Amino acid sequence: MTTVNAFRRARGERVADGLLVLVMLVVICVTLFPFVYVVSMSISDPVAVLQQRVWLWPVGFSADAYKLVFETEGALRAYYNTLWYTGVGTLLNVIMTVLAAYPLSRRTFVGRKFFMVFIVVTMFFSGGLIPTYTLIQDLGLYNTRWAMIIPAAVNAFLIIVTRTFFQTTIPESLLEAAKTDGANDLQILWRIVLPLSKPILAVLSLFYAVGHWNDYFTPLIYLPNADLQPLSIFLSKILLQNDQTMLGAGGPVDTATQSALAIQMKYSLIVVVIAPIVCVYPFLQKHFVKGILVGGIKE
Repeated sequence: MTTVNAFRRARGERVADGLLVLVMLVVICVTLFPFVYVVSMSISDPVAVLQQRVWLWPVGFSADAYKLVFETEGALRAYYNTLWYTGVGTLLNVIMTVLAAYPLSRRTFVGRKFFMVFIVVTMFFSGGLIPTYTLIQDLGLYNTRWAMIIPAAVNAFLIIVTRTFFQTTIPESLLEAAKTDGANDLQILWRIVLPLSKPILAVLSLFYAVGHWNDYFTPLIYLPNADLQPLSIFLSKILLQNDQTMLGAGGPVDTATQSALAIQMKYSLIVVVIAPIVCVYPFLQKHFVKGILVGGIKE
């Protein structure tokens, strides 16, 4: 009887595992299809694109759309702006978050409960768009690069996650021992806490970098100067306005080829926008999972 029950349980587990594998394969296919389709459309032969013969895999090969993207006036400038906002913004975000979370994680810090309440309140209440717009104008940040950096210098939720990581991962006895040896708080933070906090630093870097990279609303409101606008605004001009005047950089072409390149250019620009984040994520994934798991534990 015991053998029969064990066999039934093993068969049931195999069926459940098979269903899980099937579901995951379906999810993977649904997730990958848009990426494969966009890449295929961007590198296929323009004639095949115009005739709508591209369904999943590339039909023929052509890199003219990518060449056209980087020859288009303003594309490289927008790409540089996005890299600048992402690099400088992420660096400032991580520094500010760590400097806020570390003292809040120390039990000896006087008034930490008050500051935590103050930080949590900002997660639920804000000044609104118009007061924020007026404030940025009064501070002289409007139509400058710093309008993308300073207002979003720190995230309250990520402060809480980082503080929790410090509390649950860094032993208090280790910090007390360093204090006994004569180390001050900055030395403890730099030499002990940060080397042991690579997972949460990876989480912060990825969250902040993706936020800056994909930010569309902030530059739309605060950066009317086209020379300061990031790639997200440049992409929206092509996708939403369907502006084919940018194709002049590629030289004289017939109407059919121009229409095909106009379609391909949109897909090529999408690939150019998402490629850096997709390439960076695998290097941070190992630390990302551990950091978000440990940092998400509540007291």
